Amino acid sequence: MSTTVERLSAALAERYRIERELGAGGMATVYLAHDLKHDRDVAIKVLRPELTESLTGGRFVREIAVTARLNYPHILALLDSGEVDGGSILYYVMPLATGESLRDRLDRDGAIPIREALRLSIEVIEALSYAHAQGVVHRDIKPANILLSGGHAVVADFGIAKAIGNARDTPTLTTAGTSLGTPTYMAPEQATGESDIDHRADLYAAGVMLYEMLAGVPPFVGTWTQVVAEKLSRDAPSVTARCPAS
Repeated sequence: MSTTVERLSAALAERYRIERELGAGGMATVYLAHDLKHDRDVAIKVLRPELTESLTGGRFVREIAVTARLNYPHILALLDSGEVDGGSILYYVMPLATGESLRDRLDRDGAIPIREALRLSIEVIEALSYAHAQGVVHRDIKPANILLSGGHAVVADFGIAKAIGNARDTPTLTTAGTSLGTPTYMAPEQATGESDIDHRADLYAAGVMLYEMLAGVPPFVGTWTQVVAEKLSRDAPSVTARCPAS
């Protein structure tokens, strides 16, 4: 039986040449590919099988198309999307980003100088404000989805989590293994499975990221259950007390 990448390569052979795997995350596996029509390298993200099984492929493609209209300097554009083998493989295409992610930067250096942390946060908030004005909510803002390109913040995977949620055959509370977000950065109402999530969840996540950039650690850490319990039961520790001396 052919692998997912072999089936995807065969189906997209006239449009993209898939070169190699770049990595895997909570929602998708990422492949380096070459856009044959436009002679450029791109990133093709293929949703994990655990997610695909519960989705209606056509609905996902329609939902994700909404994000294709976003055109803003601090948002990584959506170039293409589709389904293969009747929806058993769902993919979307984005520019091949250069530079590291904010997650990489934090893991390597810890806390970020205050002026730089504030500038990066402002760029993220500007991107969120633009998208929210277009009616698009990210729902998975976290350091791994913030790319640092030329020293500036670029938000990736805009609207993907929302598209996945809306394309589910049956609405269910997701498990930690296939979550549509990361508990560390989720607003409490999102982490507890409430369905009516709006732009405020993105702003909450952006605030948690700023906290981590300043303190070097997020306000709450632990397992999914531990983080949610902490968020619901107490205020975040003072970032001033945790912020390294300048």
